[in-house]
Amino acid sequence: MREVRVWDLPLRLFHWLLALAVTGALVSGQIGGNLMVWHGRLGVLVAGLLGFRLAWGLVGSTHARFASFVRGPAAIRAYLQGTWHGLGHNPLGALSVLGMLAALCLQTASGLFGNDDIAFQGPLYPLVSKDTSDWVTGLHRKGFWLILLLITTHLAAIVFYLKMRGDNLIHPMITGRKSVTAAAADPEQRGGGTLALILALTVGLATAYGASGAWQAPPPPVPAAAPAW
Repeated sequence: MREVRVWDLPLRLFHWLLALAVTGALVSGQIGGNLMVWHGRLGVLVAGLLGFRLAWGLVGSTHARFASFVRGPAAIRAYLQGTWHGLGHNPLGALSVLGMLAALCLQTASGLFGNDDIAFQGPLYPLVSKDTSDWVTGLHRKGFWLILLLITTHLAAIVFYLKMRGDNLIHPMITGRKSVTAAAADPEQRGGGTLALILALTVGLATAYGASGAWQAPPPPVPAAAPAW
């Protein structure tokens, strides 16, 4: 056995920040009230993190790139038959990653345009009609259960691999390193240098800025009421 680098530091930070932000958003959204302000802020943070991850999936290190783990049916069949060996996400894990990213993108986007018919409006609410906002709000509320299902499945998979296969998936996501057989063919992580990180961070910050709605013109001031003479 030998230890190799698998997950780079930016990817690991993204993973844990996303886990905390999504957890906070789920809890604050269910409690509501004054916490809806934080629910909106966490939604903007999640949008920025997703923008970073999509960019890092193109320019990041070896195993962070989508091209390294998004595989076809043949790889999935080989994995189920026990003949697939590699570092990074396995073919089934890749489907889980893509599903989670897609669901979070849809959930975040719907929340940005949503409202709660009381006091909260998403930062991009002014860009759509009330009917459209109500429609995406309905999707956002239904999406809560999808996100919860995906998180539960993710945690169940971690427990399954640990108990049934003796494969600790959490440790490499903390240290970035994984123990493999000396004959493992996959290369260690490469790429994802400083320029790539700056690019991905720029995309993430731009996404968060766009999601925040700070670029919108402020609403016109409310005219003063005429004196009741």
